[in-house]
Amino acid sequence: MPNDVLGELLHSLSQPLTSLRCSLELSLDLALEEGAEQRQERVGAALQQTENVIGMIQLIREYLDAEQPASGVRSTPLAPAMRSVIEELSSIAAVRNVRLLLVGTSTAKLCAAESQLRLALQYLVAPMVEAQPVGGRVMLSLGEDTAGTLLRGECELEFCNPSGTTSTLRRMRRAIARRVFETAGASLVFGSGDVDPTGFVLRIPRAVVAPV
Repeated sequence: MPNDVLGELLHSLSQPLTSLRCSLELSLDLALEEGAEQRQERVGAALQQTENVIGMIQLIREYLDAEQPASGVRSTPLAPAMRSVIEELSSIAAVRNVRLLLVGTSTAKLCAAESQLRLALQYLVAPMVEAQPVGGRVMLSLGEDTAGTLLRGECELEFCNPSGTTSTLRRMRRAIARRVFETAGASLVFGSGDVDPTGFVLRIPRAVVAPV
């Protein structure tokens, strides 16, 4: 539910704000007692909490933007956007020695801005790459049938590490991705139970696919 997502975001936002306040208060109280190194550490901690706050505010903004109707926005081809995201994440996968593969293609277009579609796809695929240890593999398959378009993301179950996707940040990003696709008329289901918990299935009915 939207209220649940925003509630979790606001709760997460309060934590770095509280830490930031404490860091600044301590910096003021101990400014005359601490040396330069200690002051630098406290300032660094305060800056990190500031970055966390900015990140949470950005997520709230993205989540709210994802619900906006796509009127006036030209349709964006899915396959090129997917390939672009794979290219962007390939360097991260290479550093982690994770194989990131995309097979198949599609002519489908979605009524979403290109930047919004790419963001949603990145929020789906990046956690899968991050959940893989050395030697893992992330497989993305894209195809069409009479019912529409299907994009499936899976990682090798013997390597899969669900704990990599449990943070609030990653849950919020998945919620944003779901909202983007559902606003465009598609459906998004994430894995659970014995199914790959980091995987997903995106279905785009032919009725909502914009013509090429």
